[in-house]
Amino acid sequence: MSDRDEFGAFLVGFIVGGLTGAVVALLFAPQSGEETRALIKDKSIELRDKAQQSTEEALARAEATAQEARARADELAKQLRERSKEVYDDVRERGKTAVESLRKPKKSDEAPAA
Repeated sequence: MSDRDEFGAFLVGFIVGGLTGAVVALLFAPQSGEETRALIKDKSIELRDKAQQSTEEALARAEATAQEARARADELAKQLRERSKEVYDDVRERGKTAVESLRKPKKSDEAPAA
């Protein structure tokens, strides 16, 4: 989430900086009002397109990251299931061995043959 917050702050700074630069450039440019309005319109369209492109790229990166996280979580869940089955089988086998050893009479407990 920290990367997302940093990107959001960067995007806001980028937009504000771009607008500030455009306004300063327009105020000090020796142009007529009509030319200035046309330039403002062109720059605003260009800025909007850049912001839209940046947003689309950020969304694509977020989707790719989410997909990678889901794949990794699925892989870890699979490994956990396999390992838990191994542990279960091992415990079950040890339990069977323990029960069988308790059921078998020890040689010292056996009655002598007549």
